[in-house]
Amino acid sequence: MDALAEGSIAATIATAAEVLGWICVIAGAFFCLVGGIGLLRMPDMFTRMHAAGVTDTMGAGLILAGLALHEGFTLITVKLGFILLFIVFSSPTATHALSQAALAGGLTPWRKGEPRDSEVYSTGPGPSKEEKATAREEASSKG
Repeated sequence: MDALAEGSIAATIATAAEVLGWICVIAGAFFCLVGGIGLLRMPDMFTRMHAAGVTDTMGAGLILAGLALHEGFTLITVKLGFILLFIVFSSPTATHALSQAALAGGLTPWRKGEPRDSEVYSTGPGPSKEEKATAREEASSKG
């Protein structure tokens, strides 16, 4: 191959990496946005933790992958890889530990027909079993 053809192949590969990097960054930003909306819209702590986990792993992971593609193989890419590994291992572990602590503390997952945590308490462990049963009876008598 002549030097001109080799240069055009390298430019094509660099352009493809740049485009793929931007696609990853935009997709990661989308996951972060959806996770943030999920934190506001979900009814209880357990489903909110799921939204936060998606934001951590997929959102941040795609953003870091996009930044690594944009940068090329340098020391910065290695550092981004270490950050990604830390997030991949620590986020699910922290989410699991937090949910186990909530279950051990008496917090129960939300079920359809029960009031949302925010409707009963602004802070605290959530509605008691009696409050949930009362709210379920009220909801079934209305509908």
